[in-house]
Amino acid sequence: MNPINIKPQDLLNEVRQFNEKFAKGVHSLMEIGVVSSGVTPREEIYRDDQLVLYHYQSLRRATNKTPLLIVYALVNRPYMADLQESRSLIRGLLDAGQDVYLIDWGYPDESDRYLDLDDYINGYIDDCVDVLRNRHGVEKINLLGICQGGTFSACYSAMHPEKIRNLTTMVTPIDFHTKDNMLSHWVQNVDVDLLVDTRGNIPGDMLNWTFLNLKPYSLMGQKYLGVIDLMDDPDALENFMRMEKWIFDSPDQAGEAYRQFIKDFFQGNKLMSDDLVIGGMQVKLKNILMPVLNIYAEQDHLVPPGASRAMKKKVGSKDYSELSFPGGHIGIYVSGKAQKTIPPAIGDWLDKR
Repeated sequence: MNPINIKPQDLLNEVRQFNEKFAKGVHSLMEIGVVSSGVTPREEIYRDDQLVLYHYQSLRRATNKTPLLIVYALVNRPYMADLQESRSLIRGLLDAGQDVYLIDWGYPDESDRYLDLDDYINGYIDDCVDVLRNRHGVEKINLLGICQGGTFSACYSAMHPEKIRNLTTMVTPIDFHTKDNMLSHWVQNVDVDLLVDTRGNIPGDMLNWTFLNLKPYSLMGQKYLGVIDLMDDPDALENFMRMEKWIFDSPDQAGEAYRQFIKDFFQGNKLMSDDLVIGGMQVKLKNILMPVLNIYAEQDHLVPPGASRAMKKKVGSKDYSELSFPGGHIGIYVSGKAQKTIPPAIGDWLDKR
């Protein structure tokens, strides 16, 4: 609209419509109540310290007899993979005939300060893998790692290939020194030893602030202006609040594990140079001989596609597949297109192997 042609009545109408929408939105916010986190029925089958291993329930019997264990990142809560009925990677995998389990890392406290990557990977993950092997009477299970959890899963598969039948990774960093990795550029000159020695555990709020500042305009400004357009749609507003809950539900990080992950992966890029040592074991991705499905997001600002695609040249598997998703780091879990494509693709790939 040309400002010269704006009529006073048009301005009054726009202000009135805005106020009506805002008032309705405030009422909708008050009616929302507690926003759910995770929607698919599940049962706890194992617990160790803060960790809980869950088994998800399906209305149909799993057609794939090899259990699938999901390993999520430490830095956020895993219910992003089960956000709501219409946006759930886990529900999609169940519908695809998979028998799905997930590691919930919980919320580390001061007693966890000295947990390192050996504790997480050769300890907790290995224990959960053995629980499933014994529960199902199989020698090998399927492993699905998401983001940092995918990096952990790749390391685990390289150190314990005899226990993994198939490895799937989603938005998983392997090469931490790609030119377009903004997060890596930021952290190169951080004195991680001073940070951990001073703080102990690393506050989740501090890490969340870092992630938001990678795209400050869109993640801390533009999206809140856009909420005004949702104010008269209670369902859309509840979906927005559900996402906000997840974004700011950020566990603290165990100090020693954080120290090692930043220094060895982000700063040292040791996974690419084969210089990574975890628990006295050298981690060489060429020892990953099982089938690998690597899924990445084409517009990922946290894990650039090149950081993930680097896996292709590092693993020893002759059965390596890639799947690209035309979206971002979060959209690969929650977008409508992702729901229709990603879980069925994973299920079909696993069933064939």
